[in-house]
Amino acid sequence: MSDGTFAKNENFRSWFMDKLLMGMSWSEYSRRLITPFNIVAAIILAIGIPVIATRFVYGLASVTHASNEYPWGLLLGWGLFGGVPLSATGFVMGTAYYIFGFKGYKPLVRLGVLTGFMGYLFAVIYLLTDLGRPWRIYYPMIIGFGTASVLFLVAWHVATYLTVQFLEFSEAILEWLKSRRVYRWATMIVIAMTIAGIILSTLHQSALGALFLLAPGKLHPLWYSSYIPHLFLSSSIYAALCMVIVVSYLVARFVRHATDRNFLENLDPLTVGLGKGACVGIFVYLALKLIGVAHDDNWHLLNTPYGKWFLVEIIGFVLMPALVLTYGVKIKSAGIVRLGAFYALIGIILNRMNVSIIAFNWNLPGHLHHIIPPWQEVVIVLTIATIHILIFRWIVSRMPVVREEPGYSGGH
Repeated sequence: MSDGTFAKNENFRSWFMDKLLMGMSWSEYSRRLITPFNIVAAIILAIGIPVIATRFVYGLASVTHASNEYPWGLLLGWGLFGGVPLSATGFVMGTAYYIFGFKGYKPLVRLGVLTGFMGYLFAVIYLLTDLGRPWRIYYPMIIGFGTASVLFLVAWHVATYLTVQFLEFSEAILEWLKSRRVYRWATMIVIAMTIAGIILSTLHQSALGALFLLAPGKLHPLWYSSYIPHLFLSSSIYAALCMVIVVSYLVARFVRHATDRNFLENLDPLTVGLGKGACVGIFVYLALKLIGVAHDDNWHLLNTPYGKWFLVEIIGFVLMPALVLTYGVKIKSAGIVRLGAFYALIGIILNRMNVSIIAFNWNLPGHLHHIIPPWQEVVIVLTIATIHILIFRWIVSRMPVVREEPGYSGGH
């Protein structure tokens, strides 16, 4: 090996280790890994990974109660139907910044794109874990149901949107790698990717709701509505704004070393600004929910057991967080806005769990047994969620997501 080749390999090794260990030695980096959160995460992974292996070795029946009558359990109720609306952050923040010109939200744009990309990526992972034959994931896209199928639409849109969001986030990756030549190309396609993301995301958010249009006799009438695609889309918009509010606070609280002064100083006013948008979105969604009940004349069902549960969702987890958000915005309290945003996210997850699990095939025997998931399924969900958090934190800690990279301040 020549001296030049050796020097080049040594330089690459030094550069790689610097990126991997953030400029620390192995001993320093190892000591920093010993934290209460990492210890808990290691315990969860130690228990959960063998359970995931059990699912793939012995089949779905070993970890879930899902069946032909009850096709979706916690894996999809939480991971796909609950996760996708929370992952609309990329298209919402990209639209606000690049299309509508809200330039003041620049500190949160990449965080929104990363949150969306990671959310969709792990929604696919939940889906692959739940599929009986995950290696045939391409069937609805190429072989299976045809272009008129809603599953064809969802499969292609999610796959394409994942690619689009990766390209949107590539600016941050290339800044981190100091790849200026490719970086110039990445900045040139951001607007095009944002527009593509708007088209794809609005269509597949509503398409997830359209799946349930095919099951009018299976989904409880209070949750089933011809408006359900619009409900899924409208709820995803305010869910995205609330998700950015919550995630930005968690980053500032627990990954503060990865932020810069601009992010921290502007976080509170930007939080209140996002809260204003979330207020509008959540009241629009509430109005559409009531219009759906009125359109189908289902008021009499409100006095049934499921009707009372529907009121818990609407009043307790839509109207109440809307009022909390409104109050927080009115007095310009970022803390109260964050509380309202977190409350609203719980409501979104509850709605998706109601639609996909609790109110689905509600009149079949053994429904309660289906609603309560087995411990193995809970452990799998907890394990995948832990991996999601660890990878998200790894990226934010290293890449210029919530900070400006020196020499690239004119970027996104």
